Amino acid sequence: MVTRRADTVADGPQPLRPEALALPWLAPMLEETLRTHQGHALLVCGSAGAGALEFVLRLSQAWLCEQPPQSTAAVGALEGGLQVASGRPCGHCGSCRLFLAHTHPDFRLRVPEAVAVSHGWPVQLDERRKPSRQIRIDEVRQAIDWMSTTSGRGQGKVLALHPVEAMNAASASALLKTLEEPPSGARLVLSTADPALLMPTIRSRCQLLRLAPPPRPVALQWLQSQGVADASVLLDGAGGMPLTALQWSQEGLTGSAWASVPQAVARGDASVFGGWPVSRVLDAFQKLCHDAGSTQLGGSARFYPAAQLPAGASLDRLTQWFKSLQRVTRHAEHPWSEPLLIESLVAEGRGVWEAQAKRRAARGSATPEHATLGS
Repeated sequence: MVTRRADTVADGPQPLRPEALALPWLAPMLEETLRTHQGHALLVCGSAGAGALEFVLRLSQAWLCEQPPQSTAAVGALEGGLQVASGRPCGHCGSCRLFLAHTHPDFRLRVPEAVAVSHGWPVQLDERRKPSRQIRIDEVRQAIDWMSTTSGRGQGKVLALHPVEAMNAASASALLKTLEEPPSGARLVLSTADPALLMPTIRSRCQLLRLAPPPRPVALQWLQSQGVADASVLLDGAGGMPLTALQWSQEGLTGSAWASVPQAVARGDASVFGGWPVSRVLDAFQKLCHDAGSTQLGGSARFYPAAQLPAGASLDRLTQWFKSLQRVTRHAEHPWSEPLLIESLVAEGRGVWEAQAKRRAARGSATPEHATLGS
Protein backbone atom coordinates (compact mmCIF):
# COMPACT_ATOMS: atom_id res chain seq x y z
CA MET A 1 0.00 0.00 0.00
CA VAL A 2 1.38 3.38 -0.98
CA THR A 3 1.37 5.58 2.11
CA ARG A 4 0.74 8.97 0.49
CA ARG A 5 -2.54 10.40 1.65
CA ALA A 6 -5.49 10.70 -0.71
CA ASP A 7 -7.22 13.51 1.18
CA THR A 8 -4.92 16.07 -0.39
CA VAL A 9 -6.59 15.24 -3.67
CA ALA A 10 -10.05 15.08 -2.19
CA ASP A 11 -9.86 18.28 -0.17
CA GLY A 12 -8.71 20.83 -2.67
CA PRO A 13 -7.32 21.65 -6.11
CA GLN A 14 -3.98 20.09 -6.78
CA PRO A 15 -0.81 21.39 -8.42
CA LEU A 16 -1.69 21.91 -12.08
CA ARG A 17 0.71 21.56 -14.95
CA PRO A 18 2.21 25.02 -15.57
CA GLU A 19 0.34 25.40 -18.86
CA ALA A 20 -2.99 24.90 -17.06
CA LEU A 21 -2.74 28.45 -15.73
CA ALA A 22 -2.34 29.96 -19.19
CA LEU A 23 -4.96 28.57 -21.55
CA PRO A 24 -6.00 31.73 -23.40
CA TRP A 25 -8.99 30.14 -25.15
CA LEU A 26 -10.73 29.58 -21.80
CA ALA A 27 -10.98 33.27 -20.92
CA PRO A 28 -14.02 34.22 -23.07
CA MET A 29 -16.05 31.21 -21.88
CA LEU A 30 -15.07 31.85 -18.27
CA GLU A 31 -16.19 35.47 -18.51
CA GLU A 32 -19.47 34.50 -20.17
CA THR A 33 -20.18 31.85 -17.54
CA LEU A 34 -19.49 34.19 -14.63
CA ARG A 35 -21.80 36.77 -16.20
CA THR A 36 -24.73 34.53 -17.09
CA HIS A 37 -24.79 31.39 -14.93
CA GLN A 38 -27.25 31.68 -12.05
CA GLY A 39 -27.98 28.08 -11.13
CA HIS A 40 -26.50 25.86 -8.45
CA ALA A 41 -25.34 23.04 -10.77
CA LEU A 42 -23.33 23.38 -13.98
CA LEU A 43 -22.44 20.53 -16.33
CA VAL A 44 -19.36 21.41 -18.40
CA CYS A 45 -19.23 19.34 -21.58
CA GLY A 46 -15.76 19.31 -23.10
CA SER A 47 -12.67 17.25 -23.70
CA ALA A 48 -9.88 17.04 -21.15
CA GLY A 49 -7.55 17.77 -24.06
CA ALA A 50 -9.25 21.14 -24.55
CA GLY A 51 -8.90 22.10 -20.88
CA ALA A 52 -12.17 20.93 -19.29
CA LEU A 53 -10.61 20.25 -15.88
CA GLU A 54 -8.66 23.49 -15.97
CA PHE A 55 -11.86 25.38 -16.78
CA VAL A 56 -13.67 23.71 -13.86
CA LEU A 57 -10.88 24.70 -11.47
CA ARG A 58 -10.66 28.30 -12.68
CA LEU A 59 -14.44 28.66 -12.51
CA SER A 60 -14.50 27.27 -8.98
CA GLN A 61 -11.75 29.67 -7.99
CA ALA A 62 -13.68 32.58 -9.52
CA TRP A 63 -16.89 31.64 -7.66
CA LEU A 64 -14.98 31.69 -4.38
CA CYS A 65 -12.90 34.79 -5.21
CA GLU A 66 -13.38 37.67 -2.77
CA GLN A 67 -12.54 40.39 -5.28
CA PRO A 68 -15.65 42.54 -5.90
CA PRO A 69 -17.14 41.66 -9.32
CA GLN A 70 -16.80 44.02 -12.29
CA SER A 71 -13.63 45.51 -10.85
CA THR A 72 -10.85 46.05 -13.38
CA ALA A 73 -8.18 46.55 -10.75
CA ALA A 74 -7.03 42.95 -10.84
CA VAL A 75 -7.49 42.21 -14.53
CA GLY A 76 -4.46 40.26 -15.73
CA ALA A 77 -3.26 39.60 -12.20
CA LEU A 78 -3.93 35.88 -12.30
CA GLU A 79 -0.74 33.94 -12.88
CA GLY A 80 -0.43 32.80 -16.47
CA GLY A 81 -2.43 35.64 -17.98
CA LEU A 82 -5.95 34.18 -17.97
CA GLN A 83 -7.72 37.56 -18.01
CA VAL A 84 -11.42 38.20 -17.62
CA ALA A 85 -13.16 41.55 -17.64
CA SER A 86 -14.65 41.05 -14.19
CA GLY A 87 -11.21 40.61 -12.66
CA ARG A 88 -12.24 37.26 -11.17
CA PRO A 89 -10.50 35.13 -10.16
CA CYS A 90 -8.07 37.81 -9.11
CA GLY A 91 -5.31 35.52 -7.88
CA HIS A 92 -4.44 37.82 -4.96
CA CYS A 93 -7.29 37.86 -2.46
CA GLY A 94 -7.25 35.57 0.56
CA SER A 95 -9.55 33.08 -1.08
CA CYS A 96 -7.47 32.85 -4.27
CA ARG A 97 -4.27 32.41 -2.28
CA LEU A 98 -5.83 29.54 -0.37
CA PHE A 99 -7.16 28.03 -3.57
CA LEU A 100 -3.81 28.19 -5.32
CA ALA A 101 -2.12 26.81 -2.21
CA HIS A 102 -4.54 23.85 -2.33
CA THR A 103 -5.90 24.54 1.15
CA HIS A 104 -9.23 26.29 0.53
CA PRO A 105 -11.76 25.09 3.12
CA ASP A 106 -14.76 25.66 0.82
CA PHE A 107 -13.67 23.66 -2.21
CA ARG A 108 -13.69 19.93 -2.84
CA LEU A 109 -12.54 18.08 -5.97
CA ARG A 110 -13.51 14.49 -6.68
CA VAL A 111 -11.60 12.61 -9.39
CA PRO A 112 -10.85 8.91 -9.95
CA GLU A 113 -7.53 7.57 -8.74
CA ALA A 114 -6.40 7.08 -12.34
CA VAL A 115 -6.92 10.78 -13.09
CA ALA A 116 -5.02 11.77 -9.96
CA VAL A 117 -2.12 9.51 -10.94
CA SER A 118 -2.06 10.88 -14.50
CA HIS A 119 -1.67 14.40 -13.09
CA GLY A 120 0.99 13.37 -10.61
CA TRP A 121 -1.22 14.14 -7.61
CA PRO A 122 -0.74 12.39 -4.26
CA VAL A 123 -3.17 9.53 -3.83
CA GLN A 124 -3.43 6.49 -1.61
CA LEU A 125 -3.13 3.38 -3.75
CA ASP A 126 -3.40 -0.32 -3.19
CA GLU A 127 -0.41 -1.90 -4.95
CA ARG A 128 -2.41 -5.07 -5.54
CA ARG A 129 -4.68 -3.39 -8.09
CA LYS A 130 -4.63 -0.73 -10.76
CA PRO A 131 -5.76 2.81 -9.88
CA SER A 132 -9.54 3.01 -9.97
CA ARG A 133 -11.22 4.73 -12.90
CA GLN A 134 -14.37 5.37 -10.88
CA ILE A 135 -15.48 8.01 -8.40
CA ARG A 136 -16.62 5.78 -5.55
CA ILE A 137 -19.81 6.15 -3.57
CA ASP A 138 -18.04 6.75 -0.25
CA GLU A 139 -16.15 9.68 -1.82
CA VAL A 140 -19.43 11.17 -3.06
CA ARG A 141 -21.14 10.69 0.31
CA GLN A 142 -18.26 12.38 2.13
CA ALA A 143 -18.51 15.34 -0.25
CA ILE A 144 -22.28 15.55 0.26
CA ASP A 145 -21.84 15.62 4.05
CA TRP A 146 -19.18 18.30 3.68
CA MET A 147 -21.50 20.48 1.58
CA SER A 148 -24.03 20.65 4.42
CA THR A 149 -21.52 22.26 6.80
CA THR A 150 -21.04 26.02 7.18
CA SER A 151 -18.87 27.86 4.69
CA GLY A 152 -15.47 28.71 6.13
CA ARG A 153 -15.06 32.08 4.39
CA GLY A 154 -18.65 33.05 3.72
CA GLN A 155 -18.50 32.83 -0.08
CA GLY A 156 -20.40 29.57 -0.28
CA LYS A 157 -19.02 26.14 -1.17
CA VAL A 158 -18.07 24.49 -4.44
CA LEU A 159 -17.93 20.77 -5.20
CA ALA A 160 -16.28 19.74 -8.49
CA LEU A 161 -16.46 16.27 -10.04
CA HIS A 162 -14.31 15.30 -13.02
CA PRO A 163 -15.25 13.42 -15.09
CA VAL A 164 -18.75 12.87 -13.77
CA GLU A 165 -19.26 9.82 -16.00
CA ALA A 166 -16.67 8.11 -13.78
CA MET A 167 -19.34 7.81 -11.09
CA ASN A 168 -20.92 4.39 -10.98
CA ALA A 169 -24.69 4.00 -10.69
CA ALA A 170 -24.62 4.03 -6.89
CA SER A 171 -22.49 7.19 -6.77
CA ALA A 172 -24.71 8.96 -9.27
CA SER A 173 -27.85 8.03 -7.35
CA ALA A 174 -26.31 9.33 -4.12
CA LEU A 175 -25.69 12.69 -5.80
CA LEU A 176 -29.19 13.14 -7.19
CA LYS A 177 -30.85 14.54 -4.08
CA THR A 178 -28.07 17.08 -3.57
CA LEU A 179 -28.34 18.17 -7.20
CA GLU A 180 -32.09 18.67 -6.75
CA GLU A 181 -31.98 20.33 -3.31
CA PRO A 182 -28.47 21.64 -2.59
CA PRO A 183 -27.59 23.26 0.73
CA SER A 184 -27.84 27.02 0.78
CA GLY A 185 -24.86 28.70 -0.85
CA ALA A 186 -23.52 25.44 -2.34
CA ARG A 187 -22.61 25.03 -5.99
CA LEU A 188 -21.68 21.98 -8.02
CA VAL A 189 -19.69 21.93 -11.23
CA LEU A 190 -19.50 18.66 -13.12
CA SER A 191 -17.32 17.87 -16.12
CA THR A 192 -18.06 15.33 -18.85
CA ALA A 193 -16.74 14.48 -22.28
CA ASP A 194 -20.16 13.24 -23.40
CA PRO A 195 -23.48 14.07 -21.67
CA ALA A 196 -25.08 11.03 -23.32
CA LEU A 197 -23.03 8.84 -20.95
CA LEU A 198 -24.81 10.29 -17.92
CA MET A 199 -28.09 9.36 -16.29
CA PRO A 200 -30.90 11.55 -17.66
CA THR A 201 -31.74 12.56 -14.10
CA ILE A 202 -28.21 13.96 -13.69
CA ARG A 203 -28.39 15.93 -16.95
CA SER A 204 -31.85 17.33 -16.21
CA ARG A 205 -30.72 18.84 -12.91
CA CYS A 206 -27.79 20.78 -14.40
CA GLN A 207 -27.35 23.70 -16.71
CA LEU A 208 -25.32 22.51 -19.71
CA LEU A 209 -22.25 24.43 -20.86
CA ARG A 210 -20.43 23.24 -23.98
CA LEU A 211 -16.73 23.97 -23.95
CA ALA A 212 -15.61 24.23 -27.57
CA PRO A 213 -12.10 23.24 -28.68
CA PRO A 214 -9.84 26.25 -29.19
CA PRO A 215 -9.48 27.78 -32.66
CA ARG A 216 -6.62 26.11 -34.50
CA PRO A 217 -4.44 29.27 -34.78
CA VAL A 218 -4.78 29.90 -31.04
CA ALA A 219 -3.96 26.29 -30.19
CA LEU A 220 -0.95 26.25 -32.51
CA GLN A 221 0.43 29.49 -31.12
CA TRP A 222 0.04 28.20 -27.57
CA LEU A 223 1.73 24.87 -28.37
CA GLN A 224 4.62 26.67 -30.02
CA SER A 225 4.96 28.89 -26.96
CA GLN A 226 5.32 25.67 -24.93
CA GLY A 227 8.22 24.60 -27.12
CA VAL A 228 6.37 21.82 -28.96
CA ALA A 229 8.09 20.85 -32.21
CA ASP A 230 5.91 19.78 -35.14
CA ALA A 231 2.97 21.35 -33.32
CA SER A 232 0.75 21.25 -36.41
CA VAL A 233 1.15 17.47 -36.93
CA LEU A 234 0.63 16.64 -33.25
CA LEU A 235 -2.37 18.95 -32.96
CA ASP A 236 -4.04 17.26 -35.93
CA GLY A 237 -3.22 13.84 -34.49
CA ALA A 238 -4.78 14.86 -31.19
CA GLY A 239 -7.99 15.90 -32.92
CA GLY A 240 -7.40 19.60 -32.28
CA MET A 241 -6.90 19.11 -28.51
CA PRO A 242 -3.80 21.11 -27.51
CA LEU A 243 -3.35 19.63 -24.03
CA THR A 244 -3.31 16.14 -25.53
CA ALA A 245 -0.75 17.25 -28.12
CA LEU A 246 1.39 18.78 -25.39
CA GLN A 247 1.22 15.60 -23.31
CA TRP A 248 2.31 13.53 -26.30
CA SER A 249 5.24 15.84 -26.88
CA GLN A 250 6.28 15.70 -23.23
CA GLU A 251 6.14 11.91 -23.37
CA GLY A 252 8.55 11.89 -26.33
CA LEU A 253 6.16 11.46 -29.26
CA THR A 254 7.37 13.47 -32.25
CA GLY A 255 5.47 14.70 -35.24
CA SER A 256 7.53 12.52 -37.57
CA ALA A 257 6.76 9.42 -35.48
CA TRP A 258 3.04 10.16 -35.61
CA ALA A 259 3.12 10.86 -39.36
CA SER A 260 4.92 7.53 -39.96
CA VAL A 261 2.01 5.46 -38.59
CA PRO A 262 0.09 4.93 -41.88
CA GLN A 263 3.10 3.72 -43.87
CA ALA A 264 4.31 1.56 -40.99
CA VAL A 265 0.96 -0.24 -40.82
CA ALA A 266 0.85 -0.69 -44.60
CA ARG A 267 4.33 -2.30 -44.42
CA GLY A 268 3.34 -4.42 -41.42
CA ASP A 269 6.13 -2.86 -39.35
CA ALA A 270 5.15 -3.15 -35.67
CA SER A 271 8.59 -2.01 -34.44
CA VAL A 272 7.54 1.62 -34.91
CA PHE A 273 5.17 1.24 -31.95
CA GLY A 274 7.71 -0.03 -29.44
CA GLY A 275 7.19 1.73 -26.13
CA TRP A 276 3.76 3.05 -27.09
CA PRO A 277 0.98 2.29 -24.58
CA VAL A 278 -1.79 0.14 -26.02
CA SER A 279 -4.30 2.96 -25.56
CA ARG A 280 -2.27 5.24 -27.84
CA VAL A 281 -1.78 2.51 -30.43
CA LEU A 282 -5.54 1.87 -30.51
CA ASP A 283 -6.21 5.59 -30.81
CA ALA A 284 -3.69 5.93 -33.65
CA PHE A 285 -5.12 2.95 -35.55
CA GLN A 286 -8.73 4.07 -35.18
CA LYS A 287 -7.78 7.50 -36.48
CA LEU A 288 -6.00 5.85 -39.38
CA CYS A 289 -9.21 3.95 -40.15
CA HIS A 290 -11.09 7.25 -40.24
CA ASP A 291 -8.62 8.95 -42.57
CA ALA A 292 -8.21 5.93 -44.85
CA GLY A 293 -11.96 5.52 -45.21
CA SER A 294 -12.54 9.23 -45.68
CA THR A 295 -9.94 9.63 -48.44
CA GLN A 296 -11.05 6.42 -50.13
CA LEU A 297 -14.56 7.88 -50.40
CA GLY A 298 -13.39 11.23 -51.70
CA GLY A 299 -13.10 13.08 -48.39
CA SER A 300 -10.07 14.55 -46.66
CA ALA A 301 -7.71 13.35 -43.95
CA ARG A 302 -8.17 14.79 -40.48
CA PHE A 303 -5.57 13.16 -38.24
CA TYR A 304 -2.60 12.39 -40.53
CA PRO A 305 -0.80 14.27 -43.30
CA ALA A 306 -2.60 13.30 -46.49
CA ALA A 307 0.69 12.60 -48.28
CA GLN A 308 1.48 9.85 -45.75
CA LEU A 309 -1.70 7.85 -46.32
CA PRO A 310 -1.24 4.73 -48.47
CA ALA A 311 -3.53 4.54 -51.48
CA GLY A 312 -5.89 1.74 -52.36
CA ALA A 313 -7.40 0.69 -49.04
CA SER A 314 -9.91 -2.14 -49.18
CA LEU A 315 -13.07 -0.80 -47.54
CA ASP A 316 -14.19 -4.30 -46.56
CA ARG A 317 -10.87 -5.04 -44.85
CA LEU A 318 -10.86 -1.57 -43.31
CA THR A 319 -14.29 -2.18 -41.77
CA GLN A 320 -13.15 -5.52 -40.36
CA TRP A 321 -10.01 -3.96 -38.88
CA PHE A 322 -11.98 -1.16 -37.28
CA LYS A 323 -14.33 -3.69 -35.66
CA SER A 324 -11.32 -5.55 -34.27
CA LEU A 325 -9.97 -2.31 -32.82
CA GLN A 326 -13.33 -1.61 -31.19
CA ARG A 327 -13.40 -5.06 -29.58
CA VAL A 328 -9.94 -4.56 -28.11
CA THR A 329 -10.82 -1.06 -26.91
CA ARG A 330 -13.84 -2.40 -25.01
CA HIS A 331 -11.49 -4.73 -23.13
CA ALA A 332 -8.64 -2.27 -22.64
CA GLU A 333 -8.24 -3.32 -19.00
CA HIS A 334 -7.51 -6.91 -19.97
CA PRO A 335 -3.93 -7.94 -19.09
CA TRP A 336 -2.81 -8.18 -22.72
CA SER A 337 0.62 -9.20 -23.86
CA GLU A 338 1.15 -5.79 -25.39
CA PRO A 339 3.82 -6.64 -28.01
CA LEU A 340 1.82 -9.61 -29.30
CA LEU A 341 -1.41 -7.60 -29.36
CA ILE A 342 0.18 -4.75 -31.30
CA GLU A 343 1.81 -7.15 -33.78
CA SER A 344 -1.56 -8.81 -34.36
CA LEU A 345 -3.32 -5.48 -34.96
CA VAL A 346 -0.57 -4.29 -37.31
CA ALA A 347 -0.75 -7.54 -39.28
CA GLU A 348 -4.50 -7.14 -39.68
CA GLY A 349 -4.05 -3.51 -40.64
CA ARG A 350 -1.50 -4.43 -43.28
CA GLY A 351 -4.14 -6.56 -44.92
CA VAL A 352 -6.24 -3.42 -45.54
CA TRP A 353 -3.74 -2.33 -48.20
CA GLU A 354 -2.08 -5.65 -49.05
CA ALA A 355 -5.12 -7.12 -50.80
CA GLN A 356 -5.41 -4.16 -53.15
CA ALA A 357 -1.67 -4.16 -53.84
CA LYS A 358 -1.82 -7.84 -54.82
CA ARG A 359 -4.73 -7.17 -57.17
CA ARG A 360 -2.84 -4.32 -58.84
CA ALA A 361 0.24 -6.50 -59.16
CA ALA A 362 -1.83 -9.31 -60.68
CA ARG A 363 -3.44 -6.96 -63.18
CA GLY A 364 -0.05 -5.52 -64.08
CA SER A 365 1.51 -8.93 -64.72
CA ALA A 366 -1.45 -10.02 -66.83
CA THR A 367 -1.26 -7.10 -69.25
CA PRO A 368 1.83 -8.18 -71.28
CA GLU A 369 0.44 -11.71 -71.64
CA HIS A 370 -2.86 -10.47 -73.04
CA ALA A 371 -1.03 -8.08 -75.32
CA THR A 372 1.10 -10.94 -76.68
CA LEU A 373 -1.89 -13.16 -77.31
CA GLY A 374 -3.61 -10.43 -79.22
CA SER A 375 -0.66 -9.58 -81.41
